[in-house]
Amino acid sequence: MSPEELRTFCLSFNDAVEEFPFTPELSVFKVAGKVFALTALDSRPLTVNLKCDPDLAVQLRAAHPEIVPGWHMNKRHWNTVTADGALPERQLKELIEDSYDLVVAGLPRAQRLRLDRA
Repeated sequence: MSPEELRTFCLSFNDAVEEFPFTPELSVFKVAGKVFALTALDSRPLTVNLKCDPDLAVQLRAAHPEIVPGWHMNKRHWNTVTADGALPERQLKELIEDSYDLVVAGLPRAQRLRLDRA
């Protein structure tokens, strides 16, 4: 997945926005003000931090060397995924979507309903 494809996919979700609260190089993708993905789109190899169910995170890390505990994040809830092609693009997209869904699930009911209608 290229950096532009990653950006486009992250922004394809309802109410998703890209912000740069830390540095101009670090893209932070949010929904309803909550982070679901972080990446330095110009880094090589391209990596992305994604929220993950803690039990699944452990399984993914054991099965895939390109998935490690989240860099500068809560290691229990976040993974850093290398997007260099070793992990199939379909699976990477599923991990991004799961991260978005986890964040949305934690939002207040009214916000979740608004996102469902968008």
